[in-house]
Amino acid sequence: MVVKELTSQVNTEIEKLTGHPGTVNERHVWKLLKGEHRSPNALLRTALERLTGLPATELGFASRGRKTSNLSPASEDDDLYRRTFLAAATAAGVSTATPSGPRRHRLNSNDVEVLRAELVAWTTAESMHGGTPELEKRAQDITDNVISLQQANTSSARIRSELYTVAAAFSNSAMWAAIDGERFELAEYHLDRTIRLAGLSGDPATEFRVWSHASVLFRNLDRPADALAAAEKARASSITRRDPLFASLAMSRIALTQAELGDARSAMRYLDLAQKALDRSDPNKHRPAWIHYYDQAEHDHLAMVTSMRLTRWPEAEKHAHRSLAYVRPDLQRNKALLRANLAVAQLGQHDIEQAVSTAHCIPAGMMRHARVRGLLDRFTEQVTTLAPRNPEARGWRAYYRTAVA
Repeated sequence: MVVKELTSQVNTEIEKLTGHPGTVNERHVWKLLKGEHRSPNALLRTALERLTGLPATELGFASRGRKTSNLSPASEDDDLYRRTFLAAATAAGVSTATPSGPRRHRLNSNDVEVLRAELVAWTTAESMHGGTPELEKRAQDITDNVISLQQANTSSARIRSELYTVAAAFSNSAMWAAIDGERFELAEYHLDRTIRLAGLSGDPATEFRVWSHASVLFRNLDRPADALAAAEKARASSITRRDPLFASLAMSRIALTQAELGDARSAMRYLDLAQKALDRSDPNKHRPAWIHYYDQAEHDHLAMVTSMRLTRWPEAEKHAHRSLAYVRPDLQRNKALLRANLAVAQLGQHDIEQAVSTAHCIPAGMMRHARVRGLLDRFTEQVTTLAPRNPEARGWRAYYRTAVA
């Protein structure tokens, strides 16, 4: 009975974290209870921590990537492990508060690690499903909770700084979810708080991320001068001098903003500098989880959009194909955006049949994503204007109306 109830509660917690029902089965939970599996993935580990109110270490779990041979249950501690986990699982029905509730008075590294694991779970869900209102609300709520923890408890200066870093990361995540969902007024609200929290954290990578995303927000608000200032602020961060990957991302965003301003020469120069910095970066260097999305595929994605702003359609198509070749298979939203932009680039070259064929490759479910739909709405208008009687164009219009209905 415990296994069945715990499985149901774990899947409920996963749904709260991601906005989608969990798929953990009873066999997996049974292995966790027996101690046969001690390193669940970040999402499952976070769900168990939230459910039981105990850090993963107290439940006997280790993060993936660590050596776990010393955590395998030996015969003499099997019973102790099972009693600890079963007691936590039994209490889960009434102990669903986030870790570090009233029982904690001095915050420590365990509190930080639990929140970081939850951030990884949030980022994984956002990468798969995009910036849904549910994920935005979840990130905002966690930010509120972390701020409340800071006020209600004590901590060392180091832990306080790390908690402000986590709070800024979640607030920034809420901002990004709002940008991704084209809820720009909400994104502006999140930006103000994120800037304050990032300043309190004193973490260069966090400050870089805030200004990098602020640049994206300002571009969407048709404020290219502010977008350029924010991108340059990100580039001025000390982290860009220590890590070429950050420098590359900053220069890619500057290139895009220069294109918005109509400065083609500067845009292409910064794209070239960004590529050279990316080539110098160490792929094995330890970095915050949020920047793992930036790689060759994402650089080509930004280069594609930059080329489109300059109406350099063949170059845009080249970068789109390169990005699709490199993009990670789990980034479904990014793939949909790439294909939508590729269709626009092909249409810019008056290759109507190929453009429509490319648009048809986007899964119907992803067509409802705010940014993808915005691109496809404009694509459909352009197709109609260019070739109102073309059979492929008419077929696309009928299909698209049904897909997004």
